[in-house]
Formats: sequence, C-alpha cells, structure tokens
Amino acid sequence: MQIKTNAHHYAMLLLFLSVATLSCKKQDIQHPITEEKPGATPNEVGLNAINSTFSENWDSYAHGSQYTSGQAAADFGNISGWNAGRSMISNGSLRVTLEPNALSGAGGIVSNIDVSDGSAYELDFTIRFHSQFDWSRGGKVGFGFAIGEGNAGGDPAWDGNGGTLRLMWYNNNGRIYFHPYVYHRDQAGQYGDNFGKSYPSSGSLVKGQTYQVHMYIKSNTGSSTNGRAQILIDGNTLLDIPIRWTTNDAQRLIKQVTFHTFRGGSQDYWKSSTVGYIYYDNLSVHKIS
Repeated sequence: MQIKTNAHHYAMLLLFLSVATLSCKKQDIQHPITEEKPGATPNEVGLNAINSTFSENWDSYAHGSQYTSGQAAADFGNISGWNAGRSMISNGSLRVTLEPNALSGAGGIVSNIDVSDGSAYELDFTIRFHSQFDWSRGGKVGFGFAIGEGNAGGDPAWDGNGGTLRLMWYNNNGRIYFHPYVYHRDQAGQYGDNFGKSYPSSGSLVKGQTYQVHMYIKSNTGSSTNGRAQILIDGNTLLDIPIRWTTNDAQRLIKQVTFHTFRGGSQDYWKSSTVGYIYYDNLSVHKIS
C-alpha cells in the first residue's frame, strides 16, 4: 500500500509540474521581453524594421482617414514623433495640418525615421501647398536627411558630430520660394545655411501647384570636404555642392530620414492665425551605399 501511495503522489507531482511548465510557456508567449509600455505605439518598443529602401504613395488608404502612428511605422519602419492628429489621407496623398498660432512641433510634425546607416542616400517626393495656404514668414517642409547626431534646432554642427539636409519655404518681402536649410561642420552661423539659393530663382511658388523634390546626400571622410549635398526642384538645381558634414568618422554616416513640416523659426512673427494644409505624395527613399 505504501508503494502504491508513493506512486500515486509521484504521478500527481509530474502532472502538476507539466501544467506549471505549460502555463509558464503560455505566459512567455503572451508577455515577451519587449512588452509594450501602456499607451505605447509599435515603434516605441523597437519592433519595427530599420529600412534602407522604401516608398509610399498613400493610394491604398481611404480618403479622409487619419494616418496613424502604426500605419506610418508599418510603411516607413522605426519612426518617432509622428502626430496622427495632424495627418490625414486626402485623395491618395498625405495631408499635414499646420495649426494656427503655433510653431515648430507644437503646430506641425517633427518626425524622424531610422534608416540603415549609410554613406550615400537619395530620396524623392512631391509637395503641394493648399490653394488658400497662408505663406506667413516660412517654415520647414518635407523629407530630408540626418547625419550622425543630426544637428538641427539652433544646435550648430561645429563640433563635427552631425548635420542635416532639409528644405524650407520662405517669404522674402512677398517673394515666396524654397531654399536649402543645411547644418554642417562649416556652417556660417548658429542656424542652417541656405547658401543664398532659392527656387524659383525669380518669382514665387504657386499655391495648388505640385513640385517634385529630389535630394542626394553623401558623407565626407575624415576632415575632407568630399561629401555632397544636392537638392533638385522639378529637375532644376537648387543646391549641388561639395561639403564637409563631419570631422568625426564615428558620426559620418546617414542615420535618419527626417520629416519636418511646421512654421518657424521660433519668434512669433513666423506664426499664422489660420490653419494650413500641405500635401505630400510619391515618396521614395533609396540607400546607395
């Protein structure tokens, strides 16, 4: 009887251990190590890809729908700073809202997309300003690139650890144009260089007209000025120069695609009292090397 009782207890113990093991495995599946924080978007837990080449034309999304953080992460990969409340699908394009009486990230979108580190990249996109858009003083628009630490926002790149290649629209006493906005090792002042370049070279941008933007960026090596910064608008050269982005080879690679769309500047005279809409389409990003 004693042997039978012990065997019974042993069988029960094995059954208990088996159930416990299965329970633990189930919990492991339900609660992985990369468990989301409360309210976190997918990109915040690092579950999205870091891409080197991607494209999006927003044709697959329903007109009038919000473009969510999750959708942006699925389309672009690991992305930060997306503002779904200011982005909407409009007839197969991405519409970004600029809020009235607000500047920088408080009034638009300041978002960055992690990409595979590279020494040369190119991108293309189209941009259109709404027919009733208030030009105000100007602002940052569209997609661009960040090298190394991605200096921007009044943090000059003089330490040689990073830079950015971006685009602005600007209102110069009633003449409205695009100009480059570039942070690099040899920039002249605290804020980004425009190199005295504008598109169009005379006259103004036209509301409701679609413009095709192409950007090419190449890292420099060491302290050499053998990098490149190129921006074409509708096939016309806005900027195409040799450049020294960095002097620290540990920070010489392109690390992010930027998407910055907002009014400003930081001073109040950059503001507008109206809501503004800017439309983007046919984005293509390509790593060359």
